[in-house]
Amino acid sequence: MGKIKWKPGNMIYPLPAVMVSCGKDEEEHNIITVAWTGTICTNPPMTYISIKPERHSYEIIKRNKAFVINLTTEALLRATDYCGVRSGKNENKIKKMKLNLIQTEEVQAPLIEESPVNIICEVVEIKKLGSHDMFIAKILSVYVDEKLMDGQGKFHLDAAKLFAYSHGVYYSLGEKLGTFGYSVKKKSKTKSKQLKQKKGFNEAVTK
Repeated sequence: MGKIKWKPGNMIYPLPAVMVSCGKDEEEHNIITVAWTGTICTNPPMTYISIKPERHSYEIIKRNKAFVINLTTEALLRATDYCGVRSGKNENKIKKMKLNLIQTEEVQAPLIEESPVNIICEVVEIKKLGSHDMFIAKILSVYVDEKLMDGQGKFHLDAAKLFAYSHGVYYSLGEKLGTFGYSVKKKSKTKSKQLKQKKGFNEAVTK
């Protein structure tokens, strides 16, 4: 099978499409959707987002040195897309999409209540790259939706129905194919029991 050579470009897909909330008060609050985000360090926990300097949220985040990454679900799909194609310079996207913001204690930025996971970030460096600038940040804390916790204290993020972004298209996540390290693990006798418990929890969450 042959290969076709293309010019250099960003083809690392799929990616998360997250809503990034920013602003120290209601007058300044805004949400921008980005796909250029990810993990860059485990210890200390660090992340990044890349934003074009002309975007409305750019100066807000630069000024307050803070933002919140809010994971998005299928229920938030329309709001996620809208906040990516409309500008906070021209309208209040938060009210338009009927989202609720909660000001955080750690930084001058709010979290989105409807998101299952809110990652509180403090900017430590801004790298000028070209079309986008990278905001490198420390993760100060993480808030999770308590309804995704089971009786044993385990967090079931898969029950939140996250989606992925790939080359201009949004996709729901498919069936589970494996877990980290599954290729070298021995088969567990309790696997079927664990799967039944997880299925029961997921059904309870979606009711």
